[in-house]
Amino acid sequence: MATRHDTAAPPVEGGAAPGRPATGAVHDEGELRRRSRLSRRWQRDVRWSPYAFVSPFFLLFVAFGLFPLIYTAWASLHTVELTAPTDMQWAGLRNYTRIFDDDFFWNAAKNTLTIGIISTVPQLLMAMGLAHILNYKLRASTFYRVVMLAPYATSIAAASLVFVLLFGRDYGVINWALHSVGVDAIDWQNDKWPSQIAVSSIIIWRWTGYNALIYLAAMQAIPQDLYESAALDGASRWQQFFHVTLPQLRPTILFTTVVSTIGASQVFGEPLLFDANKGASGGAEHQFQTLGLYLYEQGWVNQHLGRASAIAWTMFLILIVIGIVNYVISRRLRASS
Repeated sequence: MATRHDTAAPPVEGGAAPGRPATGAVHDEGELRRRSRLSRRWQRDVRWSPYAFVSPFFLLFVAFGLFPLIYTAWASLHTVELTAPTDMQWAGLRNYTRIFDDDFFWNAAKNTLTIGIISTVPQLLMAMGLAHILNYKLRASTFYRVVMLAPYATSIAAASLVFVLLFGRDYGVINWALHSVGVDAIDWQNDKWPSQIAVSSIIIWRWTGYNALIYLAAMQAIPQDLYESAALDGASRWQQFFHVTLPQLRPTILFTTVVSTIGASQVFGEPLLFDANKGASGGAEHQFQTLGLYLYEQGWVNQHLGRASAIAWTMFLILIVIGIVNYVISRRLRASS
C-alpha cells in the first residue's frame, strides 16, 4: 500500500495575501526618516546661522553707512538744496570746482592742518611720557589708569563749555593766571592763534589719556629680557627708553599718529562749542573754522546740500590719501625691521 506524503507549498512573494511586516521594521524606518530630517536641519543651521548672526551689522551698515555714502556721491554731482532734497539738477563737477575756488575752503583746510599739528604732537608726546611713568610699579596704578581714561569718557559738550569758561577774556582762569605773572589779557576766542591753541587744548585734554593707555599696553608687551640685557650692558633708564622702548613701539606710534591725524581732520564739536556765537563760522573771522565746520555751514546753515556733499567726499579722499601713506610707511618699517 502506497504511502502519501503531503507537504505545504511555500508562500509566493507578491501573492494575493503577502505577509505583514514586523512592527520593529516600521519603527526603524520612521526613526531613520526623523534622523534624516534632523540631519538636514542641522546642516542648514550650521551653514546659514553665521550669516544670520552677522546680518544685523550689514543691514545697519547698508542703511546708515553705504546708502549715505552713495547718496552723497550722487548729490555732490547735482545742485540740490536742503529744503528740497529730491529736486536735483545735474551739475557735474561744478560743486568740486566751486569749493576749490572758495577762499573759505582753503582757510578751513589751513585751520584744520594747524589745529591738527598743535593738538596731535603735544598730545602724543604727553601720552608717551605718562605711559612711561605708569609702566613702572606704582601704588594705585589702576586708579591712575581710570583717571587717564576719564577725559575720554567725558562729553564733548561738557568739556568744551568748561574750557570756554577757562579761556574767557574777562573772567577766565587762564587770563587771571597770566595777569598774575604780568601778562596782559588774551582774547582767546577772537584772535587767530590763541583761539586755535584753545581749541587744540580741548582735544589734547580729551585724547591724551586714551593714547597713553594704548602706549602703556604696548610697553607692557615688550619682553623684559631686552631691558635686562640693556641694563647688563650699562644702559641707563633714558638709554633703555630711547634704544629699547621706542624701537619696539614704532608700530603703535604709527597707529596712534594715523588715528590722531584722521581725528584731527574731522574736528567738529570742539570748535563749534568754543565759538562765542555758537555758530558754524568758527569765529567772527573764521579764524578757527575747520573742514567739519565748513561742511556743516554749507549744508545746514546755507542749505547747499550738493556743495556740502562735495566737501564730504573731498574729506573722504583726504582720508584715503592718509591711509595710503600709512600703508607705505608701515610697509617700509616692517621691511627695515
